[in-house]
Amino acid sequence: MNPTERQELAGLLPSPGAPVLSSDRMTQMEAHLMQEITKEAPGPTPAPAGSGRVPPRRLRRTVALLAVPVTAAAVLTTVLTVGGDGPARPATDSEAVALLDRIAKVTAAKNAPPVRDDQYVYTLIQGTDDLTDEGLDRFRRADWHAVDGRRDGLARTTVLSGPSGKGTTDMRIQADPNATTYRELQALPTDPGALYDKVWSETEGQGPTHEEAALEMIGSMLEGATLLPDVGATLYRAAARIPGITVVDDAKDASGRTGVGLAFGDGDDRKVWVFEKKNLTYLGSEDVALLDVTVVDRKGQNPAD
Repeated sequence: MNPTERQELAGLLPSPGAPVLSSDRMTQMEAHLMQEITKEAPGPTPAPAGSGRVPPRRLRRTVALLAVPVTAAAVLTTVLTVGGDGPARPATDSEAVALLDRIAKVTAAKNAPPVRDDQYVYTLIQGTDDLTDEGLDRFRRADWHAVDGRRDGLARTTVLSGPSGKGTTDMRIQADPNATTYRELQALPTDPGALYDKVWSETEGQGPTHEEAALEMIGSMLEGATLLPDVGATLYRAAARIPGITVVDDAKDASGRTGVGLAFGDGDDRKVWVFEKKNLTYLGSEDVALLDVTVVDRKGQNPAD
């Protein structure tokens, strides 16, 4: 068949037109589509009681749209990412980022004391110990940790008030290869990006959210980093890269000292770091107040000796 004959034959056939669904069918498909998009993903299986395992981080669920007629696609033109039953990713607070930057600059300007491997890092903290049915003990605890982590340390706890009665007890702290030593803190990256990557990687899968786990890890190093200004400043700059921190204008540490706070987490998981308002010195947290950090020559020695 030549082109002329094909054209003449096509003219004899009716136009195919455009396939269009009925309005009822269109409405039904759009309703089903919206139901699929807004439907919550099933929650994670809880960890068995007493297992000590942190539940895995909740994952985001992507809903892929099926092919739909043009009129329906005009209503929803993008693929939506819908959160599961966990909270949305926290927002970055510009006020908190600015405060962390100021704290980092003040910290970096301090001088690091010379420290020998045969010395001990002395820390003095104050907090409370929950004795459940009996109530709360208010205590102070002095720790002596070997700088190189190769020798046993000492913990001296004094109960200030509470149901267990006042008194002071000493406890030997065994050298623990899993504990972070002064020298290991000193070896941390002083580039904020590199330290952020390290913290973010090591807290993968921990909770209640990845952001909170990363910030809690940073918080656990702030006491020791008090003697290492470069490391301390880098920790604050790395924390500024993690969303979810907010400023608390009037915060109190566990000893009752007031200052400006940086908070993250919700409910029982909420943590607040507290800083002196004028010089931005780290005071500790709402749970544990940091009263002193220094280096001494021998285990059991007080800084004033």
